Amino acid sequence: MQNSPLFSILIPVRDAERTLPSALYSVVRQSERAWECWIVDDGSRDASPRIAEAFAHSDPRFRVLRQAALGIVPALNQGLAESSGRYVVRFDADDLMHHERLALQRRALERRADLAGVGCHVRLFPRSELSCGLRAYESWLNSIHDAEDVRREACVECPLAHPTWCMRREVLLRFGYRDTPGPEDYELILRLLAAGERLAVVPRRLLLWRDGPSRLSRTDARYAPERFTECKADYLARTLLADRNDYVLWGYGDTGKALARALASQGKRPSHIVELHQGRIGQRIAGAPVIHPETLGTLPPRPIVASVAGFVARSQIREALRALGLREARDFVVAA
Repeated sequence: MQNSPLFSILIPVRDAERTLPSALYSVVRQSERAWECWIVDDGSRDASPRIAEAFAHSDPRFRVLRQAALGIVPALNQGLAESSGRYVVRFDADDLMHHERLALQRRALERRADLAGVGCHVRLFPRSELSCGLRAYESWLNSIHDAEDVRREACVECPLAHPTWCMRREVLLRFGYRDTPGPEDYELILRLLAAGERLAVVPRRLLLWRDGPSRLSRTDARYAPERFTECKADYLARTLLADRNDYVLWGYGDTGKALARALASQGKRPSHIVELHQGRIGQRIAGAPVIHPETLGTLPPRPIVASVAGFVARSQIREALRALGLREARDFVVAA
């Protein structure tokens, strides 16, 4: 193995014998040749370790680490500690890389020294089994094109799919993965953004992202919706709401209620609630008066958190708030 690879690819593996060979072949096919690939086996009970060792035997750029079934965060941190590349690339054992992925992500980071890392667009598969919700999620991810989009959409969901990341190693080492009750990728992305780091996207579909019933997002409690909401509340408490404990909440459907509860645990409570529902206007919810959007302009300046489901509703709220002369990220945040 060469002494100074440009890329260190981290692949945590558990019981992936069916998909691991094709994933590793897609690494071998990269046009960029200066890589090392750390396969961290997380207590597999199938043939995954033997498959990994076979690849390492035929190509010394593959390296295999093994641990007991400790979970994805210890596996990632173990691989990160061994890495030596300038860029750390995330990849999963059931996905496929476009052969130009590493080259295009390297080019993006070399052009922009201000970027801590980049993701890319994705194509979910198998297509015949995708739900309408997953197709909408894919469309949303692929609507994110630059660093401004990443920051603007950060409270909707994780704006960069984890297996698309290509990060500068020194940044990833400084921040590191944390083993929290919530999603490790979203928690890290929000910490990076809260610290002022810039993240962007190569707007091409460079990852085939496999969906299926065994995905961690379907089987692990840390990826439950309430865990994502807690991450958003923590991020908002450290950014938009860092200097005050009151805010205006736009939306009190299920999405808004959940975020309001999570923010209350951070000591942040709405002074007013903005609603379109005529039956609620003039009422009070948890002590906060419910107002129509037209009343917003008469309130003293306060940060606004809009929390609604649906791309169209979020777009309409953004347009209304910008028409009031408010600036996103400084005066308001749109969440889901």
